[in-house]
Amino acid sequence: MIRSATLLMLALSLGACAVGPDYTPPTLDMPQRWSATTSGPKAPKPSEWWRSLRDPTLNALIDQAIAGNLDVAQAKARIRDARAAREQAVGALFPQVDGGATASRSRSALVTRNSFRAGFDASWEIDLFGARDRAVEAATYGTDAAFDDLDSVMLTLIGDVASTYVESRGLQARIALARSTARTQRETEALTRTRFRAGDISAIDTSRATAQAASTESQIPLLETSLAQNQHRLAVLTGRPPAAMAPYFARPAAVPATPAPPRAGIPADVLRRRPDVRSAERLLAQATARIGQAEANRYPSVSLTGSISTSALKLGDLAKNSAIGWSIGPSLSVPIFNGGELAAAVDAARAQRDRQDAAFRLAVLTALQDVENGLVGLRQERLRLGSLSEAARASGEAARLSRALYASGNVSFLDVLEAQRSEYGAEESLIQSRVALVTQFIALNKALGGGWLRPVAVSVPAVIDGETGPRPRLIPIEEPQP
Repeated sequence: MIRSATLLMLALSLGACAVGPDYTPPTLDMPQRWSATTSGPKAPKPSEWWRSLRDPTLNALIDQAIAGNLDVAQAKARIRDARAAREQAVGALFPQVDGGATASRSRSALVTRNSFRAGFDASWEIDLFGARDRAVEAATYGTDAAFDDLDSVMLTLIGDVASTYVESRGLQARIALARSTARTQRETEALTRTRFRAGDISAIDTSRATAQAASTESQIPLLETSLAQNQHRLAVLTGRPPAAMAPYFARPAAVPATPAPPRAGIPADVLRRRPDVRSAERLLAQATARIGQAEANRYPSVSLTGSISTSALKLGDLAKNSAIGWSIGPSLSVPIFNGGELAAAVDAARAQRDRQDAAFRLAVLTALQDVENGLVGLRQERLRLGSLSEAARASGEAARLSRALYASGNVSFLDVLEAQRSEYGAEESLIQSRVALVTQFIALNKALGGGWLRPVAVSVPAVIDGETGPRPRLIPIEEPQP
């Protein structure tokens, strides 16, 4: 009997097959080049692009964010979850063996008897149509997607930290500009008062000078509020309390200079570089495997069960003077009528595959859009910065000349006000353009999929449990609330 069961098991294993579609990556019609660039198709180099900004503070903040950000911690936990799910799916491929023991004491006709039994029960559901193989396949794809999701979270995090930091440095520069401009305007106000007391001008010029200086000073609290909010956001991104960033911005620093644009490569490069695109493709593969898993449930299933046990009247006789019994045999289960439930499960799996297919194609199109936007935005902002630099130089010269001419009585005060207003606006626009240029550089690198290159530990749980074995359980009893 054992020989027959073994032969049956081997025959079923060798004859096992798979149902459902086999996954093949979808064919995409990708453009040959980017429309917003004229450079050659040089492939992007893997690099931690933010280091090219040459800002030690930014580098330190990004290192802290990777180590302490809570979105990254969640992504690491999802990887451990996906790994555990795959191990469960693999474990279902093997026979399941359980051990058991019983002891009983009975009395009849003034005779007391003890009975002891120990044994093993084994069962194995043969994967005749590949349902469990498909489950392992789906779990493997899910694990791959979890790793890609971690890369995507880190890519987004690095971009958020870099752009928020650059914006904060821009706010510091705008605050310094507003204070400097307000001082100059207060000096002009003092000059108008001197001329008013001398009878050279009317009181209206003094009022105008006061109003302009006060208007400039009113911008400072708004800018400082925005700077504080950015610092709070950076602290949360690094996994720290909101006030933790104040020391990093105790001393103002310049907006980082923008290096040369990164290599864009060809559009097909985003398929392997963008972690969100890779994750969407893995999820599509997982959804395809689950169709086969649902389809296999519509076919017969074969299980092989067996048990071996020993029984005795004395506990010490279980290993020597005991009765040994065993049983082994296959069982067949055939779905005959289930009200269309199994067919509906296959239809649902196919619909989920179609949804993931659309999500993957959307991820590809979004990635292409991001790169095109980044290329054109970086190029146009660089041109804009050049024009604003020229405008700021000319406005500054005009403001100095008008103030000197006003002091000698050769121009009206309205000319001074307009010149100072234009200078302040041009300088502020120049600072904002510098921030925007670096932000476009960050956005392009994110769109190209550049990110963290060093290993990230994902196997160590964030929460370490203490004693988890059997122990007395103490249940606290709370007093009812009045």
